[in-house]
Formats: sequence, structure tokens, C-alpha cells
Amino acid sequence: MKSFRKELWFELPKRRQLINITPEVDAALRESGVREGLCLVNAMHITASVFINDDESGLHHDFEVWLEKLAPEKPHSQYRHNGGEDNADAHLKRTIMGREVVVAITAGRLDLGPWEQIFYGEFDGRRRKRALIKIIGE
Repeated sequence: MKSFRKELWFELPKRRQLINITPEVDAALRESGVREGLCLVNAMHITASVFINDDESGLHHDFEVWLEKLAPEKPHSQYRHNGGEDNADAHLKRTIMGREVVVAITAGRLDLGPWEQIFYGEFDGRRRKRALIKIIGE
């Protein structure tokens, strides 16, 4: 069995942003040489997320509006976590959107549904962060 590890690094200019990372994950899969197995992609920071959904701008806007209703950024004083920091909402948004995804690898390809794409969700950006790709299989 093969094992492959790669990190994707991000330094996004906005506090919140969704990035389609499917092409980068596809490239890592090709680099790994794995034909049958599993691919894990996870955010390595507690204010970021990795999730699977449709790459449609209206949906991205809907996520932003929905997440802001569930865990509004302001006022910062509403959160006990916000003492020296102002990112409690980002921790909550990450919990809602999830830490990682696992995708089957079949015949050397990510076995995604017809509209599925892999996203990195940033909820407290403007600093360097990473996501991990771990691929295992044969």
C-alpha cells in the first residue's frame, strides 16, 4: 500500500472566502500514483474548513448569509472566546462546515458525484494557513 502526503498553503486577503481546491487535489492524486484507495483532505487550522458541495456562486453567497446568521462575526463582545482575539465566529463556522472530507479513489480518479467539488473554507483569513492531503491505496 502506498501513502502520500501533501500540504496546500493559503494566505487569503479576505476574512472569509471559499476556494475550490479540486484541481489541486486532482494534481496530488496524479502525483501519488494511487489508482485505488482513499483521499483525505483536512483543514489544519481550527478556523478553516474543508467540505464538498457544488461550485455555484449563488450557493456560495447563500453559505455566507446562512453562516453569518448562525454565528455572526459582530458584535465581538457576544462571545466569551473573544478576549485578545475576535474570531469566535470563525471557530463556530468551521464546526458547522466540517474539518475534512474523504473521497474514494477509483481507477486513478477522485470518485466524486456529478456536481461535487472540494472546497477550502476560510473563516478567519489574512494569515498563512494550510490544508493536508493524505492519500492511501494501491
